[in-house]
Amino acid sequence: MAIQLRARGLKSSNIMSGRVLGRVTRTPVAESSRSDFLRVLPRGVSLYENLSGYAAVLCEGQAVDELDTPTVSGYEDLDFLQNDYIASVDLRSGFTRVLFRPGSPHNTLFITDRCNSNCLMCSQPPKDVDEGGLLAEHLRYIALIPTGPQYLCITGGEPTLLGDGLVQILTKLKERFPATHVTMLSNGRSYCYEDFVSKLVAVQHPMFLTSIPLYANNATDHDYVVQARGAFDQTVKGLYNAARQGLAVELRVVLHKQTIPLLSDLAEFIYRNLPFVQHVALMGLEHMGYVKKNWDLLWIDPLDYAATLEDTVRYFHFRRINVSLYNLPLCVLPKSLWSFARQSISDFKNIYLDECNDCSVKMHCAGLFMSQETIHSRGIHAIRGDEIVRDAIG
Repeated sequence: MAIQLRARGLKSSNIMSGRVLGRVTRTPVAESSRSDFLRVLPRGVSLYENLSGYAAVLCEGQAVDELDTPTVSGYEDLDFLQNDYIASVDLRSGFTRVLFRPGSPHNTLFITDRCNSNCLMCSQPPKDVDEGGLLAEHLRYIALIPTGPQYLCITGGEPTLLGDGLVQILTKLKERFPATHVTMLSNGRSYCYEDFVSKLVAVQHPMFLTSIPLYANNATDHDYVVQARGAFDQTVKGLYNAARQGLAVELRVVLHKQTIPLLSDLAEFIYRNLPFVQHVALMGLEHMGYVKKNWDLLWIDPLDYAATLEDTVRYFHFRRINVSLYNLPLCVLPKSLWSFARQSISDFKNIYLDECNDCSVKMHCAGLFMSQETIHSRGIHAIRGDEIVRDAIG
């Protein structure tokens, strides 16, 4: 999912149709470099510069007259576009979206809307759309990044559906940013094809990890959750192919009403059959996409599965399988699990409620998804310092 900072321009002029990508600049740049930049003009700016050659010019308020450069105007506010951000602009509609922010640990490369699964709790429901030209756009995105981020997430849809295009993307990332930790969110089904895994391995990216979901120790339950017959067999075969060829993988399990009853058996299955996985992430539910329409089928308050979660984490921990908890606030977890909880929610969709303001552990807590502002656990509350001390003393 692209970073959700966006605006819509109201008027376009002197443009070709299509979408352009560029680095944001709020000050003039050399004419020889302008094709890589989106020039932002705040409302009321005194303009004496030549604006020729920019990928696009974005104006608050009315457009600058008679430009020979693609121009989008009518934005109410462009403060969300800062220097060296990478943004896309649809030149037909003016729809503008931030794709990359330097310094953020949560930058993503959204590969595709297509997917070969249809998970009950998918937060980004797949779309069967024409994506011609996307590979070139992805490669340009990588070329525009000014300096290597510490982390970058490849996501979708299902990224492996890009086939050899994904290999090209990973190769380009290795060439430009070999020290960047690249995590790809994938259902792992394409890894059942050994030749495809071999192509990814051949890139030899030193910091590449694939995060693959597994929801049950059997095909019936897993395939039901992902709504795709044969997915379990493909995923498990893919995991073995990845391990055999040295491709690093982790497992992710989204916690909800359909997966919680399967958790104990799944943990044993992972320990006995998949001991090579680098990490297991147990993840709280995000109230987005299909979750909204499947809410009654999926929602279970973390307070109500805390005991099962504690037993599962203990099972992994004592067997030396690296395990973490994502997307769960500390106040809904037993304190024995706090050391496993991570601040995992992307900064552009992370919130804390008013009752969190006085919490003694807020700076260590994942908080909530923005979509959970009004729909969340009944256990959300501020943890006071004396409560922590009292527990420590026993």
